[in-house]
Amino acid sequence: MEKIHAKLSINGIVQGVGFRPFIHKRVSDFCLTGKIRNTSFGVVLDIEGEREKVEYFSKTLAASAPPLAEIYEIETSFSDALCGYTDFSIEESVSGERKTFISPDVAVCDDCLSELFDKSDRRFRYPFINCTNCGPRFTITRDIPYDRRNTTMEAFPMCKECSSEYSDIESRRYHAQPNACKECGPRIVFFDANGSEVAGDAIENAKALLRRGGICAVKGLGGYHLACRADMEICVRLLRERKRRDEKPFAVMCRDIETVREIAEVSDAEEKLLTSRRRPIVLLTKKDKNSYRYLSENGYIGVMLPYAPVHHLLMEEDLPFLVMTSANISELPIIYKDEEAREKLANVADGFLSNDREIYVRCDDSLLWEFEGKEYFARRSRGYAPLPVNVKNCQKSILALGAEQKASFSLSRDGKVFPSAHIGDLKNLETLECFEEQIRHFERIFDIKPEVLVCDMHPDYLSVGYAKERAARENLPLVGVYHHHAHMASCMADNGLEGKVLGIVWDGTGAGTDGKSWGAEILYGGYESFERCATMRNITLPGGDTATKDILRTGVALLKEAGGPPEEVFGNRSEMAEKILKANLNCPTVSSMGRLFDGVAAILGIRETVSYEGQGATLLEAVAEESARVYPYGVEKEDGMYVFDWREMIRKIAEDKKMGVPVSEIASAFMNTLIASSAETAKMISDEKGCKNIVLSGGSFQNMYMLKRLKARLSEFGLSVYTHRQVSTNDEGISLGQLMIAERGGGVNVPCSTT
Repeated sequence: MEKIHAKLSINGIVQGVGFRPFIHKRVSDFCLTGKIRNTSFGVVLDIEGEREKVEYFSKTLAASAPPLAEIYEIETSFSDALCGYTDFSIEESVSGERKTFISPDVAVCDDCLSELFDKSDRRFRYPFINCTNCGPRFTITRDIPYDRRNTTMEAFPMCKECSSEYSDIESRRYHAQPNACKECGPRIVFFDANGSEVAGDAIENAKALLRRGGICAVKGLGGYHLACRADMEICVRLLRERKRRDEKPFAVMCRDIETVREIAEVSDAEEKLLTSRRRPIVLLTKKDKNSYRYLSENGYIGVMLPYAPVHHLLMEEDLPFLVMTSANISELPIIYKDEEAREKLANVADGFLSNDREIYVRCDDSLLWEFEGKEYFARRSRGYAPLPVNVKNCQKSILALGAEQKASFSLSRDGKVFPSAHIGDLKNLETLECFEEQIRHFERIFDIKPEVLVCDMHPDYLSVGYAKERAARENLPLVGVYHHHAHMASCMADNGLEGKVLGIVWDGTGAGTDGKSWGAEILYGGYESFERCATMRNITLPGGDTATKDILRTGVALLKEAGGPPEEVFGNRSEMAEKILKANLNCPTVSSMGRLFDGVAAILGIRETVSYEGQGATLLEAVAEESARVYPYGVEKEDGMYVFDWREMIRKIAEDKKMGVPVSEIASAFMNTLIASSAETAKMISDEKGCKNIVLSGGSFQNMYMLKRLKARLSEFGLSVYTHRQVSTNDEGISLGQLMIAERGGGVNVPCSTT
């Protein structure tokens, strides 16, 4: 029988996912010989054997890869020249040009979970149990290739039994880099509030603290959580006070899917996401929208299932339902270093469940809705980062630096874009340091040296300052991209769209081409350029940015402009805003969907001030009931651009409120009006431009009431509607759009100087 040699260079997520052990077993089944090794490209495999077997092995490899592997490319070459291999071996890894990918952290698998609670197993109740199918990856990786020496597990030499498993081709832990046990691996410890180690079983100490209503800082895969009993309102109130998070919803962790069903509605698609190996926080509809208001004041509750062994150990027995929120203070990044946790959380946590396995990269929990059977991100992080996004015709190495709120960056090379994990609002030094730290790490592990930098057009963003300083220092071209163009391009890239599209982009505010703040736009164009085809009548903000917190001011401005006396709605509380408007002191105007929602929320008495971004809009959505009612509205064409006039709608809203119409009906009619007007306008522009593809992007499309109904209405008009799938619809996703615009030669050249 004729024998041949094959060399396969395999690129993708093929390190840290049991790929080499899988190959070893598969080669044995085919009676082939050869060798395999990790490289900075991915995996290189040499095999020899009977021609028919070698060719079939090569042809079917991608389709039969292990669960956590993702193969992007295989380069295969065949040769009649044999090396004479007599067996198969896994060789030492080699370094070089870095083109490999790193797996995200994934939840503990069922096999490991079974062992965790098996009294006869040597890893019984060991909180760092893992195998090639589960456990930490991205957060412990210092460098590539992904070998133990390049992870934070290097500090824990394997014992004899673990080494034996690591070398046993039949073991589930064959070449599992984080492999460890009680004898040789990381150690879990419990510290009191003063940072002193407490004797006894660390898990039991933490559980005792939680049972009696205390707050425990729990070290997870990508950072610390603050945990307390979710069934005790007094505990949650105390956590809010200490964390300085008065009203923003808390995520909760439920022991199992049955516990989730006790508090929320769960569809089959939502259950699939909850129980997936990525274990995101899924925003579910409460069974009773008025229940658990101390956890979440709106109709959704963010729920996740345990994903690390320590979570399963904490939640057995009588702790089935815990608040599990990121350990940070007042909008700072999640804390992931042990000393920092004990220092900065000393006045927050009553105890610390910690360990001596270093987290190298902080990574917060992912947050999403289920939409049309798939993820719809509010925050893309653990379980998904650093997975790349495949884009078309992208060859440059570019660093795009996102915006300010929900900051992110994206790096590209060879047709792949790597969006960062969640970072947070870029408004302070600590978050900027985290931002720069993650950029350095991504550039190193993916061997990307940017040849172009891209930033937002807002001059005061910290990301823009970073971009200008670095561009000047490294003599790199800097491209500025308008905020809403980036949103549109992001959704295009997310869906692999080319050419020109219509883009409905609704959010808070972003810099526009006319020097004003935009936020309720219909654009037409592509990556290279765009034109503004529709907007809304400008809204005045009495006192400028103050009105984004004191939203009563925006409500007064809307009523004043619409011709309705604000005092009829707000009484004497409107006096300050009216005085500011009359004097025209710091009264910028914006075309902002976010500010329109703020003002209407205030008029309806839902909120007059907000404590976090989007609170008014979120609560307005929460009170709405199903309705087909639409208010009168106007759309006029001014200087070639359609303008939505909200004044008559605001007058009718105020009249309904005065007449005692239920707020739930007014809220739905308000949103229905926005849907009807924008769909009608988009149809007119579509007919004028001859364009049927339309994308929806921007933070306002986190409103699921509007997203679902607007998409349906546009589809009825014959338009092909695209929404986000791989990156967030909010500002976290715009770095992808920035990058693609720069790749295609769009944007504005920004001059930089070292002086």
